[in-house]
Amino acid sequence: MIRKIEIERFSLTSSKPFDQVVQAVNAGVGHPNMAEFARSTHAARSFAELKSAVEKGLSKAGLMLFMQLDQGAVVQKETGQDTPRIIRLLIGNPLIMKEMAKHVPDAGSYAPVTVLVDERADGVHLSYDKMTSLLAPYGNRDALEVARDLDSKVEDLLRNAAG
Repeated sequence: MIRKIEIERFSLTSSKPFDQVVQAVNAGVGHPNMAEFARSTHAARSFAELKSAVEKGLSKAGLMLFMQLDQGAVVQKETGQDTPRIIRLLIGNPLIMKEMAKHVPDAGSYAPVTVLVDERADGVHLSYDKMTSLLAPYGNRDALEVARDLDSKVEDLLRNAAG
């Protein structure tokens, strides 16, 4: 079965320097040691232990960084230039994903979410595909309520980073 999904993309442009924007995004998310995070979550014998292990890695906003990919570096290797600058950040919260996935299992395909930060002639762009748009075709109100809250957290993070 093929399902068509219309995606809403949240984007804004910052006049701040690229490094400052990336640093601000990183400041708004938790940075657990992912090897230790994997060990502690897999070793959890109960949901309470799992929740505690996850919460240790979260920022005040309730988000953590799973991975940061320097996609611009790949392009730069080919061109020999120091541009474009493109960073992809995988950000999320396993407890939020769980709440969506128990209503819509396909939510696991979209979480953690991708935040893209890229430098262009008109400034630094911050972009995010809204979880509500990804889950809308499934028509589950409970999952959409959780997705709206996640969208709000990510959009606030990006607005703060953009300054």
